Amino acid sequence: MAGRMVVGSAALAELVRPASAPDPAGGHRVLPVRPELTGLLPHRGLRRGSTIAVGVGQPRRSGGTSLILALLAEASRAGSWCAVVGVPTFGAGAAAEAGIALDRLALVPNPGPEWPTVVAALIDGVDVVVTAVPTTVSASVANRLAARARQRGSVLVPYGRWDGADVTLQVVRGVWEGLGAGRGRLRRREVTVSARGRGAAARPKEIKVWLPSDELTRVIPRAAGGVAAATTTPAPPRFRVVTGGPAARSRTMVGSA
Repeated sequence: MAGRMVVGSAALAELVRPASAPDPAGGHRVLPVRPELTGLLPHRGLRRGSTIAVGVGQPRRSGGTSLILALLAEASRAGSWCAVVGVPTFGAGAAAEAGIALDRLALVPNPGPEWPTVVAALIDGVDVVVTAVPTTVSASVANRLAARARQRGSVLVPYGRWDGADVTLQVVRGVWEGLGAGRGRLRRREVTVSARGRGAAARPKEIKVWLPSDELTRVIPRAAGGVAAATTTPAPPRFRVVTGGPAARSRTMVGSA
């Protein structure tokens, strides 16, 4: 089943009404994320009313879309409604593979000049709203949308540059796996995700994860000799979380999720 393609204000209103109804995750102040991503977020999940930006990076195909899928998956499974605005390349097939419930996913690929109105309407009734950030968005519009998310208890996820976000996540490095000596196919990518923000998220962090991942592979464990290796058991080895940004020297060993 494909995600719901929303065209026109009437269709948007019809979507927001049922999405606004109580759902299993509706009473929780923090929506869940995959265990490997909890260390990047100050509340170990998507706190309602917050703005969690995802940087686009350079080049543009830098893993941002895969990171968005990973952010949405657990909240969607728990019963939350999600919407993606202004990302025409966002695929329902990839969303389903990531674990996102397509019957609670709204897609608005081309919102047009009414972008602020569309995002604001979705914030009123949808738990998590992902939106590509137009190059022309003003600071006043961005501030109003963030304030609306705080008031309504929605999680706003701008995809692109967004000053003032509570947390900004970005894929800073990535290496694909799967190609052998002249044959094979790209299966997944080892990526380094950075997090920076304000308040409880002021201290920069980095983790390495597989994107896309599978149910038995979470944060990349450290193998002998410092080479990253995947695990095929439900209880992976201990892994390393890097705090303080790329140049930091301090490292903290933590248990697996």
